[in-house]
Amino acid sequence: MINIIPAIDLIDGKCVRLTKGDYSQKKQYDASPLDMAMRYEDVGIRRLHLVDLDGAKSSSPKNLHVLEQIATRTSLDIEWGGGIKSDEALRDAFNAGAGHLIIGSVAVSQPELFARWLSEHGGERLILGADVNEGRVAINGWLEESEQTIEMLIDRFVPHGLKEVICTDITKDGMLQGPTFDLYARLQAEYPEQDIIVSGGISSMDDIYRLDEMGLRHVIVGKAIYEGRITLEELGKL
Repeated sequence: MINIIPAIDLIDGKCVRLTKGDYSQKKQYDASPLDMAMRYEDVGIRRLHLVDLDGAKSSSPKNLHVLEQIATRTSLDIEWGGGIKSDEALRDAFNAGAGHLIIGSVAVSQPELFARWLSEHGGERLILGADVNEGRVAINGWLEESEQTIEMLIDRFVPHGLKEVICTDITKDGMLQGPTFDLYARLQAEYPEQDIIVSGGISSMDDIYRLDEMGLRHVIVGKAIYEGRITLEELGKL
């Protein structure tokens, strides 16, 4: 069965969700990040997707205290993203308890640095985060669009040990209209040795079952859980 990775997005230490990556379309939720993480662990979730939106926007981590709190109070394997653009930020995030780090903007703007990090820390701990908007990769908290495609990025880093890629379709993110199924099927077929992690648009368990049937191995789910489209009980049955 496909591995479900619940998402917690952070602004000012609180759980939020954006629509299409737009910081002006922010919805804040009452549950604390730690409470949500503990609920996920209680139903059998093993891996958590934790994103520092403040860090992504400001180019350095801003919510590491939340990461440290969740890492200390749960046994979840945490993949952390947002603002990892220097050796210091990378070290601080690992020290705060991240099991994996998601590297996005640096992979586009400083590919030599990401290649070095991959060689030093391995593809088991570093994940390429590619946020795609109409075929092009967006960077810096989705505020800038690059000239690179996701295929160009993956091809650049496979020789350096890349094993996991989170691909987020920004046009689908937070819309609850289903993911871009053909995009993920094509990428997974093209890169069978890498795990293509689906992100953006999941609206129901039916979306997840369809991705599983298509051979995808991991899917990130966020807003559908907060909005009650997918329940914790359903997650616990998988």
